[in-house]
Amino acid sequence: MKTFRIGSYHVTRIEEMLTPGFKPEFLFPDYTPDIFEEHKVLSATRFWDEPSQKVMSSMHSWMIRDDKHTILIDTGCGNDKTRALPLFERFHQLHLPYLDRLTESGVRPEDVTLVICTHLHIDHVGWNTRWVDGKWVPTFPNAKYIFSRREFEHWHSPTGGHLTMPENIAVIEDSVMPVIEAGQAEFIDDGSRIIEGLFFHDAIGHTAGHGMLKLESGNAAAIFPGDSLHQPMQVFRPDWNSRFCEMASEARATRRSILDYCHDRNALLLPAHFGAPHGGYVKRHAAGYDFRPADDLVVAG
Repeated sequence: MKTFRIGSYHVTRIEEMLTPGFKPEFLFPDYTPDIFEEHKVLSATRFWDEPSQKVMSSMHSWMIRDDKHTILIDTGCGNDKTRALPLFERFHQLHLPYLDRLTESGVRPEDVTLVICTHLHIDHVGWNTRWVDGKWVPTFPNAKYIFSRREFEHWHSPTGGHLTMPENIAVIEDSVMPVIEAGQAEFIDDGSRIIEGLFFHDAIGHTAGHGMLKLESGNAAAIFPGDSLHQPMQVFRPDWNSRFCEMASEARATRRSILDYCHDRNALLLPAHFGAPHGGYVKRHAAGYDFRPADDLVVAG
């Protein structure tokens, strides 16, 4: 369980699962294998599973804590959910100890004060709800759940997410709508201040309403880019979109702006799916960007 110190805040990774994900040629339509020769860090076992020839893929929440707040950013896939389509079969009817790991970190579900979803895809909203007494109910009963207004409208537009990823419709029904019906949702817009030092910003491209979070405290900063970057190889190849990115040019522009922010602010990059240690630093140079895993920043856990 990794914990990073960002000024007055502690950021802890709450693992749902860490497994081989997709083959890179499937995930990235522009993939070329020479990237492994050019950047040896990518073939390390924490990022690459040699037997399956797949990239390592983490599903986790980032938990931000200080003496007033306990915040979860994204909530993985969730247990007991029907995800039988071939594309999502590894998320089907899971029974994983995510809540046990949350408890091990010293937090009970009722202690969580805010849940923030960068976007509303299957692997970012699953633990928003759990199955209790024959219905889906909010997992975190005392939390306010924060969704991008633009993203929510995208999934309810007749020309939006229902067309671009119809496989995700059931996800909205079982992992988003019960939260809204319980009166625990709040919709926010680009530039919204959530708490002191934590801001939501549009990060359009992966979806039409995709967002990211910036955390700044003193001289320290971190950015939570959601799925603007799926894998470390996109730091070296920022023009590589995943096959799940809805808006190609916007996704590339967003990715570069995130990498530039990381360099300019010396901000810790904390994505949703990178292998261990699940975050790192970015340095810009004349030919592009470099990535350094944040092994030296673990302070507890």
